[in-house]
Amino acid sequence: MNLFFKRWPLIINGRLFFILLSAAFYISSIQCQPQIKKTHLITGADRLLSEYSNLLVNKKIGVVLNQTSRLSNGVHLIDTLSSLYNVTPVFSPEHGFKGNIEAGRKYSDNETDTTKIKFYSLYGTVKKPTKEMLQGVDLLIYDLQDIGVRYYTFISTLFYVMEAAADNNIPLIILDRPNPLGGLKVEGPILQNEYLSFIGISPIAIRYGLTSGELAKYFLGEGLINNSSHLNLKIIELRYWNRKKYFDSYYGNNWQKTSPNIPNLNTAIVYPGTCLIEGTNISEGRGTYFPFLQIGAPFINSDSLIIELNRLNIKGVNYTPISFIPLSIPEMATEPKYKNEKCYGIFINITDRYEFNSVNFGIKLISTIYKLYKKEFEFNEVHFNNLIGNNITIKQIKDGIEPDVIIQSWHNDLNNFNNKRQKYLLY
Repeated sequence: MNLFFKRWPLIINGRLFFILLSAAFYISSIQCQPQIKKTHLITGADRLLSEYSNLLVNKKIGVVLNQTSRLSNGVHLIDTLSSLYNVTPVFSPEHGFKGNIEAGRKYSDNETDTTKIKFYSLYGTVKKPTKEMLQGVDLLIYDLQDIGVRYYTFISTLFYVMEAAADNNIPLIILDRPNPLGGLKVEGPILQNEYLSFIGISPIAIRYGLTSGELAKYFLGEGLINNSSHLNLKIIELRYWNRKKYFDSYYGNNWQKTSPNIPNLNTAIVYPGTCLIEGTNISEGRGTYFPFLQIGAPFINSDSLIIELNRLNIKGVNYTPISFIPLSIPEMATEPKYKNEKCYGIFINITDRYEFNSVNFGIKLISTIYKLYKKEFEFNEVHFNNLIGNNITIKQIKDGIEPDVIIQSWHNDLNNFNNKRQKYLLY
């Protein structure tokens, strides 16, 4: 609890009340989760050093890493590799090597305290490693902890790293890590090709239910990678991962932030749905310490929204009325929606993660808010369409089509994707 409150001196005056109130709701939501007994898991990174170190000898090794690239003993992979082998360059994805750069902010090469190794940004003007960056590299290694969501851009970096490896005839090793959301549930519409972007790199489901290694196999096997016949790909698999289990089954509450606004597992669970709020004029909770778990706007009446949501009988979730003031928070959100304005909305309490379908919930939430506040509600159509992967959903919501009908319209494409993904499962 002491660690929890170390942050609060950063908040001033009456705003402390709203933050502490949010904290109480969040703690309550955690207590609703079942008690999970931790089980053993061995990641690809640990297996690389214990079983496959022969692949690293006498090689110039390029790596794709960030703050999540740690071994089971807590040591960062770069520290161990660079002490034993010739490691350079290091490539890092959105949020930087240290994972402390807010979403959407581009950053330049060498934005790190380390000077002995060349560092390259893959979230600046260059998103795909160039021939010059890969000069002399004999082997590429990819090791990022993802969260299993299409618009989480680490998979876009994976896609481009695979293409760069193929283009330059460099072997690529993917060190597999668990999908924190498990590997069974698949949700959301399949992205249509005209909406391909860095937040939608491939026509897959929003919640795709694959590890990074499995997704790489899917990219390759479905012919989505350019020059794929030249890709020499090796996946070092997990040991003892169970698709039914969530991240905390293996790590308890030891969540390593995958990005500044995904500070815990509950946020990752709700994110596939509430990230869609980014494409509207509703606050997705950025500028608070509970992004994606709380949403709101100055014009929302919390009680009215909860009444309408409760009528939908959405499984695995309940809601607490809340107000919050988005602030400028370094490394998280410097210019959030409704900065310094009081917002009213809901805190989302996940009561049963196995029953809760996050993308379906996101559509029901947005449809409900639109129904209640048509005059005030606005879509950022370009961004929303890129997130959802089509231009149909906005029209369906505006036409008053019931959320369950919208969700049902995804069924055939989602089934086709789910059937295709089966042959790429490693676990």
